[in-house]
Amino acid sequence: MVLAFGPFLLSSGLCLGQVIQAQNGPLPKPFLQALPSSLVPLEKPVTIRCQGPPGVDLYRLEKLRSREYEDEAVLFIPAMKQSFAGRYRCSYQNGTHWSPSSDQLELVATGVFDKPSLSAQPSPAVSSGGDVTLQCRSKSGFDQFALYKKGDTGPYKGPERWYRADFPIITVTAAHSGTYQCYSFSSRYPYLWSAPSDPLELVVTGTSVTPSWLPTDAPSSVTEPSRNITIFPKGPGSPTGLARQYYTKGNLVRICLGAVILILLVGVLAEDWYSRKKPLLHRVRAVHRPLPPVPQTQKTQLSGWRSTRWS
Repeated sequence: MVLAFGPFLLSSGLCLGQVIQAQNGPLPKPFLQALPSSLVPLEKPVTIRCQGPPGVDLYRLEKLRSREYEDEAVLFIPAMKQSFAGRYRCSYQNGTHWSPSSDQLELVATGVFDKPSLSAQPSPAVSSGGDVTLQCRSKSGFDQFALYKKGDTGPYKGPERWYRADFPIITVTAAHSGTYQCYSFSSRYPYLWSAPSDPLELVVTGTSVTPSWLPTDAPSSVTEPSRNITIFPKGPGSPTGLARQYYTKGNLVRICLGAVILILLVGVLAEDWYSRKKPLLHRVRAVHRPLPPVPQTQKTQLSGWRSTRWS
């Protein structure tokens, strides 16, 4: 019996140890995002969502430098205000363990100041291989500017210059074609931005071939670029990375359970075979190797011992 279940106990212990090690390892950091965008016009709604693994005990969403937090995974803001702008992060708790904090999310309120103007020098129509400079100008004394291309994942930061910023584009290709807008703001209030400039369409001439990696569908017309400042790589902190990690842990648990069940079945079959073989051996020994006669005095003692044992 012990020999039959020895491998089962050993494999179960090893498998259980691997599962416990996988569960007690460092928790992956959650993923924080703002929907539909982290650039939020005043009085418009936005949802901040913290995403962690399944079965989280507690989420904590906090706004940095304000000591404000919510023990929720989702924060819905029905109307954006200046007071909501700032940096956010989140974490979660499983049992007694807290995860690392997520990457910080910068929530920006737009439309706080008047919109700047955006122009292309020497012209918004530029030949392929040429150079063009996009100039963002403001009537106020802002020292920070951000340029967005519709469909991109993040802004181009301009140089710190009063009233205007130049964004040179060297050796223009078909990939630079598109709609651009810029914002202006002060470094003293980095999360309170102006309204977006009027859209500027940059046209690249002299090329009729569209690269295969460019989108072929025409972008929809919107006045506010729908994108996040935060770029979402496919790493451990992203949803894809989290899904991959928990998929791997799930496979480990399934493999271990399958191995335990298989070894348990083998042990049951071995025990059954051993129990069937044991009476046969006894019968063979009784036929071929008979016991010698037992003296009368010892027989009485043995009978008494057996009676006491089975009574």
